[in-house]
Amino acid sequence: MSDFDLLRVVDVEYIKDHIMRLEFNDGKVKIIDFLPLLKGKMYEPLKNRDNFIQFGLTDWTLEWYNGADFDPEYLYECETYSKKI
Repeated sequence: MSDFDLLRVVDVEYIKDHIMRLEFNDGKVKIIDFLPLLKGKMYEPLKNRDNFIQFGLTDWTLEWYNGADFDPEYLYECETYSKKI
């Protein structure tokens, strides 16, 4: 990945609860628990698991049914979920 490439989420896999496996275009893989990140009006509905699983992968990140998304750089810097899955 060159300095001019934008960081993108290229693959996402729902694991359980609010935990997902994300792969970035530089090959890095992260497992993220999104529950602690779901703050604010746009993200509150996603605390309901049935709403949370209504997501899709755009050209650069993942987006939910209500238009909520996270910047790929922010997700890249999130701590990796470390509890046994």
